[in-house]
Amino acid sequence: MSAEYVLQMNHISKRYGENTVLNDVTLQVRPGEIHALLGENGAGKSTLMNVLFGMPVIHATGGFDGEVLLDGEKTSITSPHDAMLKGIGMVHQEFMLLPGFTVTENIKLNREVTNRNFVSRLMGKNLETLDMKAMSSAARKALDSVGMSIDEYTRVEGMPVGYMQFVEIAREIDKTGIKLLVFDEPTAVLTESEATQLVSVMKEIAKSGIAIIFITHRLDEVMAAADAITILRDGRLVTCRAKQDTSIVELAELMIGRKGEAMVSTEPREVPQGNVALKVCDLWVNMPGEEVKGVSFDVHEGEILGIGGLAGQGKLGIPNGVMSLYDAMGDVEIFGEKLKLGNASNALNAGIAMVSEDRKGVGLLLDQSIEDNIVFTAMQIHGEYLRKIGPFTQKNDKEIRDVANKMIADLDIRCFGPTQHAGTLSGGNQQKVCIARALAMKPRFLFVSEPTRGIDIGAKKLVLETLVRLNREQGMTIVMVSSELQELRSISDRIMIVSEGQLVDILPPGASDADFGLAMSGIKPGEHKKGGDAP
Repeated sequence: MSAEYVLQMNHISKRYGENTVLNDVTLQVRPGEIHALLGENGAGKSTLMNVLFGMPVIHATGGFDGEVLLDGEKTSITSPHDAMLKGIGMVHQEFMLLPGFTVTENIKLNREVTNRNFVSRLMGKNLETLDMKAMSSAARKALDSVGMSIDEYTRVEGMPVGYMQFVEIAREIDKTGIKLLVFDEPTAVLTESEATQLVSVMKEIAKSGIAIIFITHRLDEVMAAADAITILRDGRLVTCRAKQDTSIVELAELMIGRKGEAMVSTEPREVPQGNVALKVCDLWVNMPGEEVKGVSFDVHEGEILGIGGLAGQGKLGIPNGVMSLYDAMGDVEIFGEKLKLGNASNALNAGIAMVSEDRKGVGLLLDQSIEDNIVFTAMQIHGEYLRKIGPFTQKNDKEIRDVANKMIADLDIRCFGPTQHAGTLSGGNQQKVCIARALAMKPRFLFVSEPTRGIDIGAKKLVLETLVRLNREQGMTIVMVSSELQELRSISDRIMIVSEGQLVDILPPGASDADFGLAMSGIKPGEHKKGGDAP
């Protein structure tokens, strides 16, 4: 009698140091079932799959609690190769193909068909010749099964990305003994027609008895493809539902969920409707992994605009594009004046400052003092904190010390003094030094990207309170980009959600979880009601 489930991951928990990333999570997948695995960034999906594939990062950090069963029998998966031998495959979001090889060579890589010859009989198997006819025949069969008419001898290099994705799938299908396939965001690089084709391919694969774990943020695809749906949030299991027992709206709400009280208490107010501080029209940004595709929006003077969305969807590309840190095209006005893109100094001279998401790589000089970090950009761009002595220019040490001490006091930077090296500070205090550097530019407009990434909850609260104080007391216009929706809801007047490089919706912070979940899944207002939730 065959087992009811091809995969059971029962009561899985995983900790990295003091941080619990999975807490008593159970995932059960039946043979021939398409099982969607949903959750926001940081929900625990990747860690759960790392456990399933026996990734070194799991075993090198103390392993995990719980058990994994394949076909009803408890098993130990020690490595990705071991997972493959046990019949588990993965279609990666980032391609694992060799560009210089043909489609056939990529599909049959490490599983080549060979023929014995005179030399190999004497010298060993490594000198056998490739049976290209048999290999191309197997590749052709796999390609046909995913609806690909491309010639099996075509080189992968230069192929459209959609074709590469289907070659990845064909390679997994060609493997013998496959019982479970993991599709990790497989439609992220596909056109709408290619995504529709992929859903059909997945259903055909499932009909053959192979189970599929489908990881995606596109809820319409979940309703089109999945038989069952498991939702994770903050490392915990939220629910497991049959597709017919739920809807897109409910899934969106369950993914987001209420995460407790607001992180910062702010007085409610009307959304500022004064002059437009920043006007962005048809902005395109070529930032790898965070591309922006024709975004338009306005930011009013005195408001805090939040920008949210899942990782890799373009939210970080917006401030980096306006600041010209990456190639950008479009029309941008700051306080009514046209901003010429292409040079970061133009934005800085126009009164815009930015706190980068990469505080160690871009934001800080780790081996320099706090005071030097605070004044560095203002010295470079505006020539401030300098004094002339004859033909020579020197740092104005007294002025630098005075402004550093003021910033340390105003922002509550916990340190031994202004001469302490920035690299020795805690993450939260490093972030406040980054904010201090931006404020030293005396900006009228401030971009802040991922201001609380990698810092503890107490430091998060201090950073967010600092931003609110700058806005409410000094009238500074702020755009905050964050992957933490609850942070955005805590301090923003409006929240702009970006998906696949495009603006989906602008919501009030008090909008429903379902509205935020739908927007983060790329579904525009009212779209989910067209023709119902299910296909």
